[in-house]
Amino acid sequence: QLHLVESGGGSVQPGGSLTLSCAAGKFNVDYYSIAWFRQAPGKAREGISCLSVNSGSTDYSDSVKGRFSISRDNYKNTVYLQMNRLQPEDTAVYYCAADLGSCITWKTMSYGDWDFWGQGTQVTVSS
Repeated sequence: QLHLVESGGGSVQPGGSLTLSCAAGKFNVDYYSIAWFRQAPGKAREGISCLSVNSGSTDYSDSVKGRFSISRDNYKNTVYLQMNRLQPEDTAVYYCAADLGSCITWKTMSYGDWDFWGQGTQVTVSS
């Protein structure tokens, strides 16, 4: 059983919306900060949102602020990323990651600093 499983990716036209899910298999998401990352072909991985454990505070990259929203459903043990007004530059593989710490340093944390990663889900935005 995987620790984190992303789903909800797909193809959408510009201006459309998608909701990604990040389901935890072996731990309770309410004990972890959960972040979403994405990686487009030939580009570095980009942190786009983080939901902090305890405080529930959220943070977003400038590239998605105002368009994307992160939330958590503790009953379903799942974190969501609602993505609105999608643009072709949002095309990427989207990953979620979990860490016992807060989101204070999430943008500077390396891959190995996170406790768990998912396998990714593809999002393609094109007309």
